[in-house]
Amino acid sequence: MRFHKFISTILHPIVVPTIGVILYFILIPHSLVRKQQLIMLGLVFGFTYILPVVILLILKGLNLIENFQLHSIKERKIPLFLMIVVFYFLGKSLYDISLIRDLAMLFYGTSLSLFILYFLFMAKFKTSIHLLSMGNALGFFLILTHTYSIGLTPIIMIIILLSGLLGSSRLHLNAHTPKEVYAGFFLGMISQFLVFAFL
Repeated sequence: MRFHKFISTILHPIVVPTIGVILYFILIPHSLVRKQQLIMLGLVFGFTYILPVVILLILKGLNLIENFQLHSIKERKIPLFLMIVVFYFLGKSLYDISLIRDLAMLFYGTSLSLFILYFLFMAKFKTSIHLLSMGNALGFFLILTHTYSIGLTPIIMIIILLSGLLGSSRLHLNAHTPKEVYAGFFLGMISQFLVFAFL
């Protein structure tokens, strides 16, 4: 049980975007100097990690959520809506920087998947946000492999392996059903492909 909680924590949806950006700067050719990379990384970390934590603390203080696990669909709606907006504006900001425009896809794709997820929640269909974030990461790096014609196979295999491990952990913790796990993963991956096709 402890192992499954550990996996769910280190691969939490608010951690994955920062990891994705770090991998992007390490693996993908770009012209940003180290200082610019750190500024970008700081912005991403601030908006995708620190801001969600602050939002959850405020919601808990206002008694709008019982705990930080957000077990019910009702508790997930407000944070989800706010993160749709945050990821969209992060994508928009990065898209305006031609040197790293393709990095915007990660955030546009995540925003799209969260937007679709929001409507699934309205229809009372719960989906794994943990696996949604991993699906977005996989879709993003598959697109980068195609765009830059570089071998990212090891990274892609690691993402698939970690996704399986995370999905298994979410099931062992009784946080989701298999259907919710698969739906989240494929929704994330397909959202990246949709953004790539239309941008």
